[in-house]
Amino acid sequence: MYRTLEHSARARLITPGYQELPLTVTLRYDSADPLAVHIDFPVDVSVDGEAVTWTFSRCLLGEGLEHPAGIGEVHLWPCGPTRTVVELHSPYGLAVVRFRTAQLQRFLHRSYAVVAPGTEDLAAEVERGLALLLGGV
Repeated sequence: MYRTLEHSARARLITPGYQELPLTVTLRYDSADPLAVHIDFPVDVSVDGEAVTWTFSRCLLGEGLEHPAGIGEVHLWPCGPTRTVVELHSPYGLAVVRFRTAQLQRFLHRSYAVVAPGTEDLAAEVERGLALLLGGV
């Protein structure tokens, strides 16, 4: 049985002019996709007025809480002793979001209660899916 963990989190969206806008996002973890975490942004901060979800590695989240981490579209790093920055790159631009580190740590540890680190092996699920698809052929 799959479980989904959702956690509302307050953050600060840092604008290009370094203005900080308060923001509430949803941090989400789904045991059906055990290697990933998701940040769901509300429609009011989207360029096109649609809800936006960013998905990246749960391992990257853990690394970014400790030291600068990430390549490509998602980067994370500690910002002082109590904050963590998440930087998101897209074809439409850049979003810089600052979180309280404790919120991200709490979410990450709650995700470990759903699927423990190191047990994300999908082999059994793939085998079961193939068996259902092939119908015992």
